Amino acid sequence: MAPISLSVVRTTSNLHAACPGRTQLLTKHTQGRTARAARDLIVRAGERQPWDFGRFVSTVTYFNNPAEVIQNIVKSMLGQGSAAEQQESAIITLIAPSQASSTTNKQPVVMVTGATGGVGRRVVALLLSKGLRVRALARDGDKARSLLGGLRAAAGGSLELVVADITQRPTLLPEFFRGVRALVSCTAVKVQPKEGDADRSKYFQGIKFYDPMVVGDTPETVELRGMVNVLDAVKEQLGSSDGKVVWAADGSGVATSWGSLDDVVMGGASSSGFFVQQGAGEDGGPAGVFAGNITSANNGGFASVRTRNLDPPLDLQAYAGLELRIKGDGQRYKLIIRCDPGWDSVGHTLSFPTQPGWQTVRLSFSEFLPVFRAKTMRNADPINPQSIYSIQLMLSKFESDGALNDTFREGSFELPSCASVTRPGRPGINVDEEPPAVRMNEMLGGILDFKLAAEDELRGSGVPFAIVRPVALTEEPGGMPLKFDQGDTLRGKVSREDVAELCVALLDQPAAVNTTFEVGSTVPFSQPWTVDVANPPPPRDWTAVIQGAGLKQRVTGKTVDGRYLGKDPEPERSKQLANKA
Repeated sequence: MAPISLSVVRTTSNLHAACPGRTQLLTKHTQGRTARAARDLIVRAGERQPWDFGRFVSTVTYFNNPAEVIQNIVKSMLGQGSAAEQQESAIITLIAPSQASSTTNKQPVVMVTGATGGVGRRVVALLLSKGLRVRALARDGDKARSLLGGLRAAAGGSLELVVADITQRPTLLPEFFRGVRALVSCTAVKVQPKEGDADRSKYFQGIKFYDPMVVGDTPETVELRGMVNVLDAVKEQLGSSDGKVVWAADGSGVATSWGSLDDVVMGGASSSGFFVQQGAGEDGGPAGVFAGNITSANNGGFASVRTRNLDPPLDLQAYAGLELRIKGDGQRYKLIIRCDPGWDSVGHTLSFPTQPGWQTVRLSFSEFLPVFRAKTMRNADPINPQSIYSIQLMLSKFESDGALNDTFREGSFELPSCASVTRPGRPGINVDEEPPAVRMNEMLGGILDFKLAAEDELRGSGVPFAIVRPVALTEEPGGMPLKFDQGDTLRGKVSREDVAELCVALLDQPAAVNTTFEVGSTVPFSQPWTVDVANPPPPRDWTAVIQGAGLKQRVTGKTVDGRYLGKDPEPERSKQLANKA
């Protein structure tokens, strides 16, 4: 029987996770001048300045497109739902969320591909038992309804079905992946005994048979192209291990249009701007500068720059927070995020201190508080990183709820910111001693070669992952004593129940992030595994098991330039390219 590779793609839960998929707000490094216009606006204490109505109008029109406002009003009057609401109807609900959880529809989604397979349907059942929102992707809708529709979900859990074919990219509609924050890929080609070798009981127990055949699509189509298609559709939802650039001085990122939003909107006289200065960065490159003059005249006292509304809104739910690289000046600044398109609306705010010199500031989404006109809104919704319309950087005399910024000073300021898939063809391998799938790799259409190619696609995609290579799968009960290894040498059998439980556990195990490993049991093939129903094995402590496995990143067991790497880490991609050059 051919083994399968199970890929678990996860997101981070906090800024200190082992694989910090952080969003980077790279307001890159600068130093030097305060804008001349800002210096010219320094005023004497107590002097009331005339209100600049022209600046007020230009500010309002910059952040509020009149045509868009009218369009939104018309849509509201006509009762037209958003495109997302209309597309959501393509997702079939098999198990509705319980009334005990009114926020279930806002839960992040765990997608399972290959959801009707032997491991896939067990993964779905386990996720539902944890009260999670599960989206099953299956090619055969009727089969999925039959196998999955009768499952039970814990409070808050729900099951959705999307009918699609991973080998056909046009069927993988964008709405199917909206809200997906983790993916468990259980997809594999169908392998069965040839006609005349129909003892399925041996097949299900993992006992070797020597005359298998691939049924349906080829290994290249399913194992490789299918993985590429799914990654292409979902990788933006899952995030990147290296973070996502929101803004950088070289013009990269999604937030490109920044405008001033100062206390002129309330009659004040402060002024600020945001510009890119060449050669002023920490590394000698370009840098962004938030600079200006701030004054308490006319009861003012804040200056800020803000992005125009992003269209579509930025989805950062795959990340834990924002990271800024800045050159501090000792004052306390604010970062404000708005989760709706309104100009004067609730903004989720977090203040952060700075120290003189270059520093990295990390702001966790969980710490942002809803604030409206410097007052904390206790009953407002928490920040929704899935729908970020604008980002604002502010220096203010005020904190919130009447408190003052004790580091604030008037005058000019500037903030520069800125299993068995590698064995065929391995030197020195004795194919006759390997499992049938290895011996029959060519007979089965190069199935292991394409599994390895699919793994490489996932490893090179940038999304956090864990690749599980189980040995021969059986239908025996779970609870087998397990063993883990790396380097692609493990043999034996393992229960589908245990593999499914492992896949679900990996969604919250930082120690396994960006690793590739094999899993099997210590139970010999010749020994059936049974469980005493009256005295079942205790629940497994997966955190202890996985941490105790000592898994290392970049260990793949591949053969590189004719050398089998074994348990040695694969050379980093940049070093490989350098060696070839």
